[in-house]
Amino acid sequence: MPFLVDKNTRILIQGITGTQASFQVRRSIEYGSNIVCGVTPGKGKTEHLGVPVFDTVAEAVANTHPDASLIFVPGSSVKPAVSEALSAGIKLLVCISAGVPVNDMLEINNMLCVAKARMIGPNTPGLIVPNQTRMGIFPENIFHSGNVGIVSRSSTLTYEAVLEVNRSGKGESAVVGLGDDMVIGMNFADSLKLFHEDNDTSAIVMIGEMGGVFEEEGADWYKNYNKKKPIICYIAGDDQTFNKTIGYTNDIITHGHITLEMKKKHLRQSGIIVVDKMNQIHAALSRL
Repeated sequence: MPFLVDKNTRILIQGITGTQASFQVRRSIEYGSNIVCGVTPGKGKTEHLGVPVFDTVAEAVANTHPDASLIFVPGSSVKPAVSEALSAGIKLLVCISAGVPVNDMLEINNMLCVAKARMIGPNTPGLIVPNQTRMGIFPENIFHSGNVGIVSRSSTLTYEAVLEVNRSGKGESAVVGLGDDMVIGMNFADSLKLFHEDNDTSAIVMIGEMGGVFEEEGADWYKNYNKKKPIICYIAGDDQTFNKTIGYTNDIITHGHITLEMKKKHLRQSGIIVVDKMNQIHAALSRL
């Protein structure tokens, strides 16, 4: 089955009547995504973009039975929006919102753990399964169905990774943007596990960044997994020494002990193919 979602996944939009949500949801509907309802407090019992709008997620779930929620609310409103969705039984959330406070995300991750639910994001371009469904803001015209899964921490480099996969002639099984924030929901380890369980994925492209240890945690999971699918990884960033003035926040937290070369070494020791430039990805895929 496809990665997390497919053409039959019933999608709820939280904040559906906002300007950006309206623009992106219209594109998703045209792409074929199964958008079944939306929620905007105070605008219940109306219709927007051809789908019913409800005042609460509980009402939306009772009437339309969605499987997943796509969140387009201000960053300060994400925590109550997530809480409302989880309370209504939604198990998969994709949060496009930027500016979510770190303390809120720590609480959200705890809520997700208790509810045994997943959230992609925040500050993510979302999730797409080519020619099936689009949950987010990806430029849908660049994707082609195939067997390469892509998971990325960098929103813009995700698009370059897609173009590289297309150059290899393989296409994508699914593409997920984890989000650029310091605290996120799903991480590399979560995503790699799901891609390994996905019969439509035969290889994985992983795009990492400097700062933090998300990539190392993903590599550790991969190293200990028995039936490995090939992973090609590119890490974006400069290998500069630790500097409290110009360093990334996560580099400050790790006291500069995570450098670009250290990340690459860790990934290679785990069995991951690491490339030094983005334009080397398609050639690495072609050799598989």
